[in-house]
Formats: sequence, structure tokens, C-alpha cells
Amino acid sequence: MDLDFSEEQVMFRTMARDFMVKECPSTLVRELEESEEGYSPQLWRRIADLGWLGLTFPEEYGGAGGDFLDLAILYDEMGRAIFPSPHLATVALGGHTILECGTEEQKQELLPKIARGELLLSLALTEPSARYEPIAIATKASAQGEEYVINGSKLFVPNANIADYLVCVARTGDGATPEEGITLFLVDAHTPGIACTPLKTISEIGHDKQCEVTFKDVRVPRKNILGKLNQGWAPLAKIINQATVALCAEMVGGAQAVLEMSVEYSKERVAFGRPIGSFQSLQHKMANMLIEVDGAWLLTYQAAWMISEGTPCAKQVAMAKAWTSNAYRRVTADAIQIHGAYGFCSEVDTTLYYRRAKAVEFALGDPRFQRRIVAREMGL
Repeated sequence: MDLDFSEEQVMFRTMARDFMVKECPSTLVRELEESEEGYSPQLWRRIADLGWLGLTFPEEYGGAGGDFLDLAILYDEMGRAIFPSPHLATVALGGHTILECGTEEQKQELLPKIARGELLLSLALTEPSARYEPIAIATKASAQGEEYVINGSKLFVPNANIADYLVCVARTGDGATPEEGITLFLVDAHTPGIACTPLKTISEIGHDKQCEVTFKDVRVPRKNILGKLNQGWAPLAKIINQATVALCAEMVGGAQAVLEMSVEYSKERVAFGRPIGSFQSLQHKMANMLIEVDGAWLLTYQAAWMISEGTPCAKQVAMAKAWTSNAYRRVTADAIQIHGAYGFCSEVDTTLYYRRAKAVEFALGDPRFQRRIVAREMGL
């Protein structure tokens, strides 16, 4: 395993960081958090022009032909800036599902539009149980001629309020295992029978704009099936793994930014006649923060490298998500303590990162869920 970035990747990381520093200050993040959409359409078009929406799409579909490690680097930099955008929902969850499962016609029609920033997508997966497992899928799709009729309710659908299409995970049959009988449908989000209700969450930045989506007698053409009928879970599990690692990279970037913020503050803030960073208790706290961040970085980029290499990595993905979720939350909580009462002020960036960390801790499976996967992969 080689985790050294290529010269091109280093240049890409520098360019992405410079863009974020210039175009996405924390003042903009706070402004967009209060907006109905949760993102800036102008910035969305800018990153489309930079090729970030089609970064991992093949060139024949309007993409840049990059690998998954490139995407992890991008999410790392977006996490440093808490960049508000529906990138995870549109690209990692929606676009990659089309790339993985779609017909050639579907790819040719949709992927270039996603890459150009013309379409927003989301994945309608979790239901009231909020479990990322096939046994939790109760939404049903019944065949009626050349259409399927979908009925059910989905919770915590990211950016559904602005999506043009939803990838709906529905049960189309019963099988010997929960994985059998699940089908993926590409559904126009404006189809009659779809109702979208935004949910109030602890953090409403970017993909944390969560919604409840109900399907009542929603008719979808048979041609809108993504992949094979009744065999949708296996490719979906692959997409979830990819999106989970992208999310981990975002958390790594955020945790690193908070650590740097805390170290600088501890050098400048004076108490009892000396910088607070000279006190052993805070030194140990920041040393622990660094251990947390570096552990998260290593686990995340190991999983990202394995995905790029096409190596099975369910255990490594789960380890990365379990560690990084806890690390991001603990690092941001420690940062608030280091900043003292000042760290709790709403205009201080530590609170932005803490709320983000708490929200994404549960996205795509919380640490307890991920540990169950690790145990299963160990044969337990």
C-alpha cells in the first residue's frame, strides 16, 4: 500500500484548498445553513466548471476519469471548509449508483448532466428504523404492466428538498435472504404522489439537509430500474461503502482544521502570565487530538486506496467510519474546551464543526453499527 500522493494529486489538493479558503469562508457556511436550499447554486456551478462533479466519472460520460483516491482528497478539503453542497448525495450516492448499475443509455443521458451541475440527485434508502441493512427495507414496488407503483416512507434522505431525481430502494419480491428482492429505481422527484418534508436537525449544512420522503402510488416506468430486478442490494452495498469513505475523508479534513485551530489558539491565549498551550493538561489534550486525527487519516486513506485498487474492503471501511466518527466528535468537543467559554459562542467556528461532527456521526451507519460489521468480517 502506497499512501503517498502523486504530484498531480498534491497539486489538486492545493488547488482545492485555495479555492475553499477564498470561496467558502465560515461566514458563508453560516449564511447557507439558514437558507432553504442549504447550498449555493453559484458555487455549485463553479465546482462543476472545475470538474469536481464528474471527478470519478469516465471521460466518455463527461467526467475527468479520476480514481477514488482523488475523490477522497477532494472530500478532505471540503471537510476542512465545511463546504455546504449536495455533492455526497448527488455524486457519491446518486451518480455512482448510475455509474455502477445503469444501462449505457442511462449513463449517457444522466452522468454528463450531473458532471455539468445540471442535475441534483439523492438516495432514498433509510426508513423509520434508520438502519442501513436490507432487512429494514419495507417500501414496496409492485409491477403493473410497464410500470412499477411505489408505496412507502423514507427518512433522512439528504437534499431531497432540492433533488431532481431520487434513487429509491424498494422491495419488489421476497427471497430466501433479506438481500433478495430489492430493486433500485430512478424516480423523478416531481412525480405525483411524492411528498417531501424537511427535517430539523442539529446541523443543516450541505448534505445535512435531511428530509422525510413519502411515496404514495408513485408510478415509475420499468425502464427506470437501475441494475437488475430483485438484485439491487449487492451493488448498493458497494456504493454505500464508497460514500462512507468519502464521508470519512470529509470528517478527517474537519478534524484536522479544528486541531490546527486549537493549537494556534493555545499559542495566542495567555492565562496566568503564559500561553495556555504551555500547560501540560492542554498539551496532553492536543496530543490526544493529534492521535485521533492521524488514526482517522490512516484508516480512511487505507480504505480509499483499497477502493481505488478494487480490493474488497468492507472491514476497513467499517473500521474507518467507526474510528473517524468518534474521533471527529471528540476532537471538536476538546476544541471547544480548549477555547473555553469563547468556544461555545455561535460566531466561533468550533461550534460549526462540533455540530457537523455530531450530525455525520450517524450518517451511513453509526459507530456501533460499523463495529457489528467489523465483528462479522472477523467471523464472529
